[in-house]
Amino acid sequence: MSELRASIGTVLAASPDLPDSNFSHTALVVCEHAAEGAFGIVFNRPTELSVSQIFVEHTLLSTCSQPVFWGGPVGMDGAQFLHRVPDEIHGGMELAAGVYLGGDLDELASLLHQDPERAARLTRVCLGHSGWGEGQLDSELATGSWLPAMLDPEMVFGAGDESAWRRVIRSISGLDGLSHQPPDSSWN
Repeated sequence: MSELRASIGTVLAASPDLPDSNFSHTALVVCEHAAEGAFGIVFNRPTELSVSQIFVEHTLLSTCSQPVFWGGPVGMDGAQFLHRVPDEIHGGMELAAGVYLGGDLDELASLLHQDPERAARLTRVCLGHSGWGEGQLDSELATGSWLPAMLDPEMVFGAGDESAWRRVIRSISGLDGLSHQPPDSSWN
């Protein structure tokens, strides 16, 4: 059996059998995967928070009502963002296929403030991230806890809910049937 590897820009869908309920029906993009560990950002779990609630001291962001997404259980005191507009938000790191991590916060603020509807289709502000220690993600991939897929920007910036997880699962050859699984396989 060949070793599964999740490189930067790979999308991971949580297997329905993943034992950690924090990640039930989540999809994330891998932002770093090295010998020392890995981190990624969940992009399909909206919170009840808005951008204005986490950037209370920023002149423009404190007025933005765009929803904030749960990026994962690590570093909940920090926000990160994904976007697909490098010509408008400079300084981001391209993960793959035109999806960028981070960049100039004031340029993000301008986009969110000037055109909220467009910004909602082009950005995801996330609180926290997902992290793995040395060898942990490789081990979880080997046991089938995470299902890797090619990154499609529409997965990240389309519907920001469980349907994004289903789209990722459907994109993986031979796994379409899993997209109909309930969050807990014991419900079957």
